[in-house]
Amino acid sequence: MPQVIRQCVPFLVSLTILCLFLAWGDGYLTGPLSASVAAGGFIGLFGVVLYAAFGVVHHAEKVAHRLGEPYGTLLLTFSVTGIEVALIATVMLTGEASPTLTRDTMLAVLMIVLNGFVGLALLLGGFMHKEQSYNLQGANAFLAVIIPLAVIALVLPRFTVSTSDPTFSTSQSVVISIATVLLYFVFISVQTFRHRGYFQEPVAEVPSVVEEGQEQASLKATIFHALVLFASILVIVFLSKRLAVFVDFGVSQHQLPISLGGVIIALIVLTPEGLSALNAARKNALQRSVNLLMGSALATIGLSVPIMLFIGLSVDQKVILGLDSVQMILLLLTLLMSALTFGGARTGVLHGAVHLVLFITYILLIYVP
Repeated sequence: MPQVIRQCVPFLVSLTILCLFLAWGDGYLTGPLSASVAAGGFIGLFGVVLYAAFGVVHHAEKVAHRLGEPYGTLLLTFSVTGIEVALIATVMLTGEASPTLTRDTMLAVLMIVLNGFVGLALLLGGFMHKEQSYNLQGANAFLAVIIPLAVIALVLPRFTVSTSDPTFSTSQSVVISIATVLLYFVFISVQTFRHRGYFQEPVAEVPSVVEEGQEQASLKATIFHALVLFASILVIVFLSKRLAVFVDFGVSQHQLPISLGGVIIALIVLTPEGLSALNAARKNALQRSVNLLMGSALATIGLSVPIMLFIGLSVDQKVILGLDSVQMILLLLTLLMSALTFGGARTGVLHGAVHLVLFITYILLIYVP
């Protein structure tokens, strides 16, 4: 029982904070906020949501261990994507959210994943193991879908003339959203059924023998972790609405870069999963890092963008997806470098260093474009 309670601490903490907001805190959010209250509220709630997100990853990994690869990382990706969609949607529907929030969050996810965490993973793995191998076919399958979807979603709207803004028209949004979701689920079918071996470690592990009693205990534990996982995501969804108030206040009142809101959302969502990917690279399990990181990037484009377009159409809110020229160059350079990095069977510290340089450049240009 003490172990069960320890595993539920992130969920219990976040649930307690949510109950406090429901009982007393929501009244303060409806009135004018002072700078000190807003800063303290943001830091505290950001920490709680991030802590709860670590809990989500913990329970998802417990379930994932039973499911095996690639189902395990796929479950973790879906869990993280659910948090991401909830955060973006609540910020969009709270206050005066920027119409570029979806675009900025998508770009932030791609930059943090494909440059920040990939760079750190390759650098860490290279220092500890010199060179690391992975399943080339799996990485190429990820990139074969990420590259066209990223260009269609974030670059193409800048050049369309159906609207005066860098957006898709209603008919274009509907067709592209449906096509994107269908392509994503074609990829999922390839990943989980037709070519599952592409997404497993190049050297298969020897299966362990599990006795019947252990198997039953494992099944009960899996059900427990799955229930806490679902409940934790629900709590994060409700807390994200409160966090959105502080994000909107900080961006509008302190004249911070508008894209900073997207970076904050991406950091909340990706930090736990990114740390899991770094730990896998440290253990010389680079394929798991590839599955986690590229799976997050693909789910962001394949699921989050269509959902946000649907929400925008439903509430008649403009969703600007087209990147500006500086962002576009960074995205295209990142996609090109990713194709080069995962174009061979082994990686090393040089690849990681290049990706980190691109990430540092992205952070710098947020403040000084």
